[in-house]
Amino acid sequence: MCITSRPITLISILVSLFLVSSAQTCSNYTFTSSRVFSSCIELQYLQAHLHWTYIQSTRQVEIAYRSNQTSEGWIAWAINPNNTGMLGSQALVAFHNANGSMTAYPTAITNYNPSMVPGTLSFKVSNISAEYSRNQMTIFAVVGPLDKGTMVNHVWQSGSSVSSNIPQMHPISGEHVQSMGRLNFLPG
Repeated sequence: MCITSRPITLISILVSLFLVSSAQTCSNYTFTSSRVFSSCIELQYLQAHLHWTYIQSTRQVEIAYRSNQTSEGWIAWAINPNNTGMLGSQALVAFHNANGSMTAYPTAITNYNPSMVPGTLSFKVSNISAEYSRNQMTIFAVVGPLDKGTMVNHVWQSGSSVSSNIPQMHPISGEHVQSMGRLNFLPG
């Protein structure tokens, strides 16, 4: 009895450890950079999460947007200050560049065939960086001040390829056309 129960116990422990580590979805997620955020939501589409801390005194938001992704793909998170959806959104994009390091920068989405090159947004972006860990890409940044308040339209996206350091077109069906929502950065 004891001999056969040991392997079963060991397997049970290993499965439990795997389930606990893979269950780090939102509020219990630990960033490799030891950053901590006051709020988090699990986004409904594209296996993505948004972590943030709103700084009332400056009307800025420190964000971490993370999404499951292969090392060949890209991710983006955006605020659309004037509308819903992709068109007009002010995006932060991240991917592995040609030399293998992570790249993150802002880009404005002005049409349905955007250039996806670095650009200036309608609000300030600082401290932008990205990391790739545990099959997830994460964008870190401070955005704002937000002139139109704490309630924003936001959009998130991912694609499977990057060519010449430019993210390529994402799928235009399913979750990829549903990945948008309304968000209030104020806690509570």
